[in-house]
Amino acid sequence: MSFRQRLTGFFVAIVILPMAIVGFVLFQLIEDNETGKADASLAAQQEVEINLFRAARDRAQTAATQIAADRQLATALQEDDAEAARDRAFELLDSRRARRIVIARDGAAYVDVGSRTATAPAAARLMTADNQPAGELQVSVEEAAEFAGEAASLVDGEVVVLSDREVLGASIPAAARTDLPDEGDLTIGAEDYRAASFGAAGFLGERTRVVTLAATGATADDITRSRLLAAMLLGGFFILAFVFALVVSRSLQQQIGGVLSAARRLGGGDLDARVPTVGNDEFAELGHEFNKMAEQLQVRLAELQRERERVQSSMRRLGQAVGSNLDAEALLQLVVETAVEGVDADAGRVIVRDSEGELHEAARVGLGDGLGDTVRQAESRALQAGRPQTVAAPGSVALAHPLRVHETDGQVSEVAGVVSVGRTGRPFSLAETELFHYLAAQAAVSVENVGRHEAVARQSVTDPLTRLANRRRFDEALAAEVERAMRLGQPLGLVLLDLDDFKAVNDEYGHRQGDVVLREVARAVRRACRDIDIPARYGGEELAVILPGADLDGAYELAERVRRGVEALRVPRLEGDGALRVTTSLGVSAVPATAEDGGSLVAGADAALYRAKRDGKNRTARAVVAGAVPAE
Repeated sequence: MSFRQRLTGFFVAIVILPMAIVGFVLFQLIEDNETGKADASLAAQQEVEINLFRAARDRAQTAATQIAADRQLATALQEDDAEAARDRAFELLDSRRARRIVIARDGAAYVDVGSRTATAPAAARLMTADNQPAGELQVSVEEAAEFAGEAASLVDGEVVVLSDREVLGASIPAAARTDLPDEGDLTIGAEDYRAASFGAAGFLGERTRVVTLAATGATADDITRSRLLAAMLLGGFFILAFVFALVVSRSLQQQIGGVLSAARRLGGGDLDARVPTVGNDEFAELGHEFNKMAEQLQVRLAELQRERERVQSSMRRLGQAVGSNLDAEALLQLVVETAVEGVDADAGRVIVRDSEGELHEAARVGLGDGLGDTVRQAESRALQAGRPQTVAAPGSVALAHPLRVHETDGQVSEVAGVVSVGRTGRPFSLAETELFHYLAAQAAVSVENVGRHEAVARQSVTDPLTRLANRRRFDEALAAEVERAMRLGQPLGLVLLDLDDFKAVNDEYGHRQGDVVLREVARAVRRACRDIDIPARYGGEELAVILPGADLDGAYELAERVRRGVEALRVPRLEGDGALRVTTSLGVSAVPATAEDGGSLVAGADAALYRAKRDGKNRTARAVVAGAVPAE
């Protein structure tokens, strides 16, 4: 292989191949970056639409509550007068500004008035005038087309609302003729879109699907422009490298010619000829230039690698934010990591107050002893002042920002937590300080939103009157505990209790007084329960307690504690002097003593409850053990 061929191979190895790799990586990074920004924008648009949909459903819930309380409608339902109920529903459409009212019985529409394209319905339980179940009320105050138009005006995209069978409304008419996927890319007319959707409950068991369509033409143009710019830069770099290699090649050939000439002269006996020695000659300079070029190429590759890692890190953080925006602990950890990375800090942490007002550390990154003192001093000042603080100490500096501040007449009343960062050496610049406070302020809003979501989640499984678990939570917990008990071979107890003569309390003292009685009884039940027990409102004046790990005797002992606690209650009267006394009858059952599954567990406790009622009330009865005959 000639020297020219070797030089050509060397050029290919150190210039062309690395540049090809760099070009491929750079093109991929450009596409990933632009696609990531488009996906983030689409996710933000969808979040706006979800909040708008929830707001429409909240308004519908208010209207449903008012309609459910309508006495004229309740009377018509009690008399099973469908025509009267339909006429009253038409009147309520205007008076409550509803778009559609549906009364369902056994899953079918008993009354259905209003627009068939209404969306975001809310449900309420209907009762007759004598407080008997009359069906389920479903109410909507929003037309799908109105919702789609309003949502499309708030986001940079199109919105389509569909039911199981048809398109209810769309901000882009052509979408009604297109089979829309839940997510992915599609074409409508001559425009390319990326779709994302979320689902919600519709009328009469149907599912509503809201699809967001974001145009992808701008993203494709951005990718093309960025790739063209990168290709031009790489092409320029390649031309420069090629010219430089050509010059160096000719220079080397000339130097080699001189070396050969000197060698021939020496071989011919000319002792005065000298072979150039290693030093500051062209060979040394050539080696230096190649090394310098290799070093520059390595630095460039390292920079590209760091940029790629930064983009990948940003994408991972975006995924973490979407997956943890409802997890307070994960969100706080993400906040402190982002703050530390964003301002090039050495350490950071988040402290928050617990339910008892005590401060504790929720998340941290780094934070050694020396830097920790400066950070704690900044946190202390932020807690006292309720405002962002900067503390500079010899060799270190810290920034602190209160997570959430409630103010009344300009005075700080509560600081719920503080996010702080610190580093040694140089102080934070103005831009870094502003970025940190911006990130912390956004974190405060996110943490507050998470708190609101958790409160809504608790309300969804809690009975509003007794503050016990509602029937939905009871059914879920019972199924889970029965499965766990059978899988681990452990006992599981169940207590059902019913207030004795509760109808007489409502009839004589009114339903408000009856509600007070139920709340007091619920408190007595909670006091008698262990921490792991699950008390719930089973229905009406009937309560239940799930007892993990309790056998039949253990369930009976707790039931007796509940019975004695209720018997000892003195419920103050809302009108007049004195107090009411109430008693309760209870039935207990257990797996595996009297039941094999959840259904037989409830059935056994229910049968025992009614036996206690039949035997004189204010007593506890056990379920019949499998194979035994109940005593008369």
